[in-house]
Amino acid sequence: MWQQNYLPVADSVFLSALLAAIPIFVLLTLIGVMRKPSWVAAVSGLATAFVIALLVYGMPVNLALSAVGYGVIQGLFPIGWVVYWAIVLYRITLDTGKFEIIKDSIGGLTPDRRLQAMLIAFAFGAFIEGATGFGTPVAVAAAMLAGLGFSPFFAAGICLLANTAPVAFGSIGTPVITLANITGLPPLELSAWIGRLCAPISVFIPAYLILVMGGMKALKGVIPAAVVCGLCFASTQFMVSNFIGPELTDILAALVAIAGLVILFKVWQPTSSFALPGDTGGVMMMRTHPAGETLLAWSPYLFLVAFVLVWGSPWGKAILDQASIVIEWPGLHNQIEQSLPVVTTPTPYAARWTFNWLSAAGTACMLSSIVTAIVLKLSISGYISTLGKVLKQMSFSLLTIGSVLGLATLMNYSGSIVTMGMAFAATGWLFPYFSAMLGWLGVFLTGSDTSANALFGNLQVITANQLGFDPAMMAAANSAGGVMGKMISLQSLAVAVAATGMSRSQEGELMRFTFKHSVFLASVLGVLSMIYAYTF
Repeated sequence: MWQQNYLPVADSVFLSALLAAIPIFVLLTLIGVMRKPSWVAAVSGLATAFVIALLVYGMPVNLALSAVGYGVIQGLFPIGWVVYWAIVLYRITLDTGKFEIIKDSIGGLTPDRRLQAMLIAFAFGAFIEGATGFGTPVAVAAAMLAGLGFSPFFAAGICLLANTAPVAFGSIGTPVITLANITGLPPLELSAWIGRLCAPISVFIPAYLILVMGGMKALKGVIPAAVVCGLCFASTQFMVSNFIGPELTDILAALVAIAGLVILFKVWQPTSSFALPGDTGGVMMMRTHPAGETLLAWSPYLFLVAFVLVWGSPWGKAILDQASIVIEWPGLHNQIEQSLPVVTTPTPYAARWTFNWLSAAGTACMLSSIVTAIVLKLSISGYISTLGKVLKQMSFSLLTIGSVLGLATLMNYSGSIVTMGMAFAATGWLFPYFSAMLGWLGVFLTGSDTSANALFGNLQVITANQLGFDPAMMAAANSAGGVMGKMISLQSLAVAVAATGMSRSQEGELMRFTFKHSVFLASVLGVLSMIYAYTF
């Protein structure tokens, strides 16, 4: 049995941590400085971590290879599984023309630009984030706003700002599920803490969005809508994340926010007018569709809600989990010994992969796509064609996810994550603030809350245990803080630019537009994390 050594370089925590962090520096430099594709950065970071594990930490080659394989398989299932089927569901609505009806049903409710931004960029964007995530909500919502007459720049900027509150629970709770897999903490406990951190911020995001668009004068005219939207979303986000789980948090919160706004629009419309710079003038005419046709267009996501509710319920999960297979990972399970400060006495490190093929959220999404294809009368050949197109579209994304999880798992089993946690603990009483900022940095550079959780989740837990903080809360702070980095990540900027038809040369301008808001909101969340840490 191989024993982890957390201080391999001159018995120094800082020198050891400096070498342990090299794979992270490689990954972040390739993405943030050299602007390489995320898959190139992820594979390069994994290769560097492999070398560090062997040469610095003295990890046997067979253990290192097994750890990488263990991480990659967790990246593909359940994470890649749920992302793939979520995008398949979206592609079916697009290919059958139903998404145009969804767009018409939303865009035709109000001519006011502020209300359209709240409804589409924030509420509907949150719904898409909850269902698919991974850049889809920015692409969809920004394209819709541009279609309604918003200038491409403001359509992109507004959607990037709005795509903050829901990110931690995106893609049917994938970031939370990943964090739970990496840290071994209960998913519901992590979900609850993330909700407690995100919900207070979510209350104010709709109002903040309008302030950025047109200042206090613009906000005064739509305060009722900002209050309804913020309270509906935040209260549902809090309740679902705390008492049901992460899978449906965004979807239900967004649906409640949309319903609240729609009801409000029936009895109230702003009396003041508002126009954005570069507005094309006038609203793109929305077609009116019969109620049955609109309901049919929305049916894919109604099926998704129904399936995920069953899959996430305690009784449903208990039944479906009976088909799960637990595999003690070959060549890794109990082959490594952990020691202080991770455990009080030397303990074999378990490596069990749960193949919950039936109870996984991705399976619920797969069944939703099958029912959707039948209801929307998509042919078998058309359905198979969609599966192939999405697989081709996601090939590099799956490679990235697998590589990042392989990197995180290797660093975990080699002991380098523990080394970094020991050094990070030096921040002392300020750690709760920097815990959130570390998540922000991770998402800023990787473009994914899921990836940031995989990279830094264990580090947060280890450091929290050393400093006496609640490890679940600190891991949650990583995920919650990360959402504020989404609006300035290079991947998000590229998606927004492509969706709105902006010039690539405007990416820098768009980043400058969102950067100050990103730093401010991340700092607010860091302060909130400190308040929770020292109050509760």
